[in-house]
Amino acid sequence: MSELLGGAGREARFVGLYEATYVDLVRFARRRVVEGAAEDVVEEAFLAAWRRLEEVPREVGEARAWLFGVVWRTILNAERGVRRQRAVAVRLAGSVAECSPDSADFVARRVDLGRAWEQLSAVHQEALALVVVEDLSARQAASVLGITAVAFRLRLSRARHALRAQLDHRRTPRVVPADAIEGQHS
Repeated sequence: MSELLGGAGREARFVGLYEATYVDLVRFARRRVVEGAAEDVVEEAFLAAWRRLEEVPREVGEARAWLFGVVWRTILNAERGVRRQRAVAVRLAGSVAECSPDSADFVARRVDLGRAWEQLSAVHQEALALVVVEDLSARQAASVLGITAVAFRLRLSRARHALRAQLDHRRTPRVVPADAIEGQHS
């Protein structure tokens, strides 16, 4: 395990690093993330390793430890992202509510909004969060995302539409015709 990674070209070094550490990294990540996410976390770590290959120690044991650190920070970043998404959903729920915070309707709307938020794509969540939570203009939000203001306004419009569609879907009561109910009692 103490052999040196390197000597060959960049690709060969990366392949050697991958082969020497992948299984251990996936095992490490599986103990720390939800089922099915470990491989994605490790993939991100290897992407970072490829981009920063010059910084990766050449000794296998040291490179392995370096990659464990990258995996750990990737997991922490993902957890922070989940917490931010939940916070945005709560904040959106607070800004949407039109009724008394003590009412059952208020609670139901917050739950509906939270569930609707979870159904949105990450792109839609980010567009809404930049405007609602971060209080940025369309031009400023577009700058954050590196797109034009027109493209951002289109993205924001689609995100609002998707959120409304989710909320409308959840709020639509299931109406049973009165004659169907009366027919059951006869």
